[in-house]
Amino acid sequence: MHSIGVKTNKREQFLDITREVQEYLSSSKMNNGVLTLYSSHTTAGLTINEGADPSVMRDILVNLERLVPRHGDYQHMEGNSDAHIKTSLMGPSLQIIVDNGRLMLGTWQKIFFTEFDGPRSRKVWLKWIAG
Repeated sequence: MHSIGVKTNKREQFLDITREVQEYLSSSKMNNGVLTLYSSHTTAGLTINEGADPSVMRDILVNLERLVPRHGDYQHMEGNSDAHIKTSLMGPSLQIIVDNGRLMLGTWQKIFFTEFDGPRSRKVWLKWIAG
């Protein structure tokens, strides 16, 4: 098991962690299997999406805000109910096939840590399953 530290600087933010994940694979000499990534935070998650055009992440954040506004009919006392809901939509984990030491991502795909209650220091856990 390994972890990657993530530091966000905005309340809502998508951070590309693809390079850090690939560096972990390369340094560990893991060739063929499945890599599981897990965020143990209730207000931050993970997703895979297009990483070539930053406007895609902007569009996702803007439209998540429309779907789940920061201020709404929430009873949770901490004032971050929207962050919990957005995290549930993104999900806490990913599984990615690894072949010959490379993440099997599509041409435009990147791995994003999704922050909805930042800025904070967070961790993403990585677990290798040989195949």
